[in-house]
Amino acid sequence: MKIAVASGKGGTGKTTVAVNLALSLPSPVQLLDCDVEEPNCHLFLKPEIQREEVVGIPVPEVDPDLCDLCGECGRICQFNAIVSLKTQPLVFPELCHGCGGCRLVCPREAIHEENRPIGDIIFGRREGVDFVQGRLHIGQAMSPPLIRAVKKEAAGGVCIIDCPPGTTCPVITAIRDTDFVVLVTEPTPFGLHDLRLAVDTCRALDLPFGVVINRCDSGDERVVAYCHEEHIPVLLEIADDRRIAEAYSRGEPAVEALPRLRRDFSRLWKKIQHHSTRMKSTVTRG
Repeated sequence: MKIAVASGKGGTGKTTVAVNLALSLPSPVQLLDCDVEEPNCHLFLKPEIQREEVVGIPVPEVDPDLCDLCGECGRICQFNAIVSLKTQPLVFPELCHGCGGCRLVCPREAIHEENRPIGDIIFGRREGVDFVQGRLHIGQAMSPPLIRAVKKEAAGGVCIIDCPPGTTCPVITAIRDTDFVVLVTEPTPFGLHDLRLAVDTCRALDLPFGVVINRCDSGDERVVAYCHEEHIPVLLEIADDRRIAEAYSRGEPAVEALPRLRRDFSRLWKKIQHHSTRMKSTVTRG
């Protein structure tokens, strides 16, 4: 079962929920850190790193001796990564999505592809948790290919995916094809605003989802009211506890600083299973 832990905005406690949920479940469990632009699950899980792999995307290179300047490569590229202005095509690697379309349409077979590194995948393990983390190279703007590469490492069993914040392309890539999305929010006007966006995203993708409210006693009741109005299950409410913040500052998982929280995250897992099955059944009948 693939569980995506996402949020409409950063700073709501998404990584905290992902790491502590992984540590509260019986092994084997996987934790995939797909927040590749700012990965931080390792700071709390502290896994033993076993190996690393470089991930790249195929970028076109043009053989000037074969190219007849027909311009087909430029016409098919919707990202303007390759441009032909009646001269030898110009390639802009940073814009390339690695789809291979330009190579396929070239009538002279003048285009071949070279792998351009964009990031790394780090593999590790701790206490029954298999850890996979994507880390985008500095200066790279194309995170979805790296996110997809991390998700390909998902094995059978329970897989928890720590997603990037927001509702843009990296988030869509991370939550797509998962079994359930946990939306982590906070009881503030900003939290409610971005939760609405995240809910719309999950509904557009027909993904079952529920909400975790972090620091639930530090704001107002509008997030809870919104969830009730929209018939969204509130899976867990986490109190604004100084001890959790102190553990976070030390890079210590909350379930180790406050062992009673392990029961809360175990109940969260049971609610995820329940609502995932119920929501899928509703979609099927509909």
